[in-house]
Amino acid sequence: MLSSVIAAHAYVNVQPMGSRVTPMQQRDIVMADDASKLQAAGLAAALVLAGGVQSASAGPFTRSDIASLTYEQIKGTGLANTCPKVEAGGPTKISVGAKARINEFCLEPTSFQVLEDKLTKAGIVTEAVNTKVTTRQTYVLTGMEGDLVQKDGKLAFIEQDGIDYAPTTVQLPGGERVPFLFTVKSLVASSDGAASAIEPGLKLSGNFKVPSYRTGLFLDPKGRGTTTGYDQAVALPALQAGGDEALFKENDKKFDVGTGSIELKVTDVNGELSEFGGVFVHKQPSDTDLGSKTPKEVLLKGSFFGIVE
Repeated sequence: MLSSVIAAHAYVNVQPMGSRVTPMQQRDIVMADDASKLQAAGLAAALVLAGGVQSASAGPFTRSDIASLTYEQIKGTGLANTCPKVEAGGPTKISVGAKARINEFCLEPTSFQVLEDKLTKAGIVTEAVNTKVTTRQTYVLTGMEGDLVQKDGKLAFIEQDGIDYAPTTVQLPGGERVPFLFTVKSLVASSDGAASAIEPGLKLSGNFKVPSYRTGLFLDPKGRGTTTGYDQAVALPALQAGGDEALFKENDKKFDVGTGSIELKVTDVNGELSEFGGVFVHKQPSDTDLGSKTPKEVLLKGSFFGIVE
């Protein structure tokens, strides 16, 4: 669970980044017949491409808007890196039966911060430092799915499959870069109270696993790895007899699996289309460089989208 300080500011200034559009799976949705709507969507994508900006300002779009865009209209604009928004209209409640699933679940971070301890007159305080994303626009998690069940009177979402990880790197104001594997693998998020339907105001929270940023076949600049490579730096063979305590963490590679937490708040629901969306606050550890570095805490905020079936 996030700290009380973070929780107090959990959903403050979380604005959808109207910059990208995620291509979702084609489903039984009504195609946009309005020619003016199609032209407007196409024009928005064309303006983004012509402007040459890093992040577009044409979205977010609904699933119907996305279905009306062609590949050529989206290609090269950066619009493929966003979550759809809930279409306006329809009932604002989705009843959940005994068997239900959430499909096309999407997480779009719009704020990237790193938690750092700072020494002040009042003592050591934890501060969220704003960062700049250095990764290309490939960090949205999309196409995720899982069971939506009722347990002890509460709703619980159990993530099972989809594009549920994305290697990402952010840069601190001082120039230090912090890589991390943005993920919600094996997420189990439960409602904070008794609930039998998805409606505005519903809050879900839970924990998930954070696999290592590097895999077993990765070799560092000295050729060291976990399942392959050298046991130590080749230039220091004499250390085999001892004296390598200072380099122990660098030589002893391991695949770390951490734990993260997330809070989601539903703000929009369309019961007719079974769509829901809202904002989230997400915290997880950064990369440990296969055990040689102490991980930092990364704090993400953004918007999410999903469909109940």
